Amino acid sequence: MSLATSLKPAIAPVHAQGDGPLLTNGSTLANSGPPSPTGAYVSLIDKINTKIAAKERWFSFEFFPPKTLSGASNLLERFEHMQKGGPLFCDITWHSGGDPGGEQLTSSIQIASTMLNFCGMEAMLHMTCCNLTKEQTTVFLEKAKSRGIRNILALRGDPPKGMTWSAMPGGFRYATDLVRHIRAEFGDYFNICVAGYPTGHPDSESYEDDLLHLKEKVDAGADFIITQLFFEAHVFLKYVADCRAIGITCPIIPGIMPIQGYATICNIVRISKITVPQQILDDMELIKDNEHAIREYGVKQAEELIRELFDNGVHGVHIYTLNREVASLKIVKRLGLWQKVHRTLPWKTSGHHKRRASEDVRPIFWALRPKSYIHRTLDWDDYPNGRWGNSESPAFGEMSDYHLFYLRPNVAKEDLLQMWGPELKTDTQVFSVFKNFLTGEENEHGKKVTTLPWNEGHEELHKETFTLQDKLVRVNERGILTINSQPNVNGAPSDDPTFGWGEKYGYVYQKAYVEFFTSSKNARALLTVLKDYPQVNYHIINHSGDIDMLNYDWVKPIAVTWGVFPGQEIVQPTVVDPQTFRIWKTESFGLWLANWGHVYEDDSESRKVIQQIHDTYLLVNLVDNDFPKDSCLWEIIDKALELQETATEDLLATLETVSLATHAHDDGNTSSSSDDESELR
Repeated sequence: MSLATSLKPAIAPVHAQGDGPLLTNGSTLANSGPPSPTGAYVSLIDKINTKIAAKERWFSFEFFPPKTLSGASNLLERFEHMQKGGPLFCDITWHSGGDPGGEQLTSSIQIASTMLNFCGMEAMLHMTCCNLTKEQTTVFLEKAKSRGIRNILALRGDPPKGMTWSAMPGGFRYATDLVRHIRAEFGDYFNICVAGYPTGHPDSESYEDDLLHLKEKVDAGADFIITQLFFEAHVFLKYVADCRAIGITCPIIPGIMPIQGYATICNIVRISKITVPQQILDDMELIKDNEHAIREYGVKQAEELIRELFDNGVHGVHIYTLNREVASLKIVKRLGLWQKVHRTLPWKTSGHHKRRASEDVRPIFWALRPKSYIHRTLDWDDYPNGRWGNSESPAFGEMSDYHLFYLRPNVAKEDLLQMWGPELKTDTQVFSVFKNFLTGEENEHGKKVTTLPWNEGHEELHKETFTLQDKLVRVNERGILTINSQPNVNGAPSDDPTFGWGEKYGYVYQKAYVEFFTSSKNARALLTVLKDYPQVNYHIINHSGDIDMLNYDWVKPIAVTWGVFPGQEIVQPTVVDPQTFRIWKTESFGLWLANWGHVYEDDSESRKVIQQIHDTYLLVNLVDNDFPKDSCLWEIIDKALELQETATEDLLATLETVSLATHAHDDGNTSSSSDDESELR
């Protein structure tokens, strides 16, 4: 196949002009609408057919695996940006010259797994016959299955440059053989896509002969077709009509590649034998030395091509991005395809079919680090469903992989130093970093703080956070270093632009929550104030777990987010779980050293400041259970800070007597509760 590794067609349903929307069996689908994020697994081909039947327009993207970890980090950011517009799926090419099925983080399988599991996107993995035996192919398919990947684009593949195609001894000669093998070994587990060539495969004897080979692939078990790129709508429409004429009834999705460089077009003409209209070549010749003009030309040409396809009954397109973001986004936005994805749950979901089918509750602690949570629970066979329950010994994986590209911000060390301070002398400088992160203001070095160790990526604050911004800024600059928070919500509509999530016509609720690091002095003052607020639950812990204090059950979770929707039981997707908080504290304290302290030299004064915070500060979470009323959490924190900051020497001495310790009950369970003197023994 021409351009097999980086220009493979992806997925997009299409039927010939005049035909009804066709499913793979040629029947029509009556109902439409996106499937629920939880419940039975909905296959990609069913999603495609649903879109066709409903005459809904959609798009998908193709990417190729980068060669370096920095490239993987950049690509992950593109996934995150492009996922927000609602692509139906994305695919990853297979580079047979490297190690596409290997364990390295930049392999095709690993990138597809990252896209699916950590970015929540429906992923399709290319797989070719090149340099693989039947046994090796099976091993890679098993690996893809173990990662949750359920979509394969089966291709023959291209030989290495300068060589002619020959099958691997013990391997497959054609994509048809690969399709048959997948169906024989894995049944219907995988959705299988195959490639189509609107002007015929360059190695085929004729256009008609290539169509017959395509029908063989479909008859062998392929679910849908993505075409090689083309530049004129009539070429694709004729191709679909010719496919229908010989009995191919499955969806056929047009592959569109925006022109992004003069050399790219020349390379396509040389390698793939694809015909580029003379008008395009003439236009390109005039602007070949102006990269910006070429990109704008490519966007306009692709936009006009897709509009013509849409006008002729096509509903979806697959865009070859070449790992570039700007042109692809411009096209889908100009076409009105970019649709903001409504949150199905209040936390970022995974694309893994098991998680989508069963996971509907998580601890709140990883709200800003969802990839870390997924990473630590990848090996779970079952996911909490309905209620979190008593997690006596939650089997979270160890958090020792802070270095993984999908678990750390894609920011250079030099930029982090400018954000977090090239030289730290006191913890008050750290307070300012947190404040600047919340305000978006430039710091003294003229740099905006766009990320902290406890949030993945460096994007704008969530809309919910903006509702608390003034309060958060006020307490952070005084040493309450917040890493997670949510306001109370009492019956907001599920489509509310700030707080909404879940099905239509529902209502969502939240208890106010805040989580922060602070000094032991502030913690003692906080305990003194909290005795007057029995409606507030707290949990206070240090990095070693020697201090572990809470005023509620040692193991039972507290629901902090829930929703009520038509025709359903109450959905309770977010909890504060004390057992899991003890696991989270190890990760959250570890981020001080692994992500922040790591940017400084080992024996530097700055490193010592971060180490001192890690060693002496406490991690606190507060839950205000009285959600119908204005939250009292900020009043509590303000009173505690004022108590600490204005205390007389006698009062300071009294505060020092407030014990920070764990209380052991006679029944063997460890718990703690406050008495009238705020003392925990």
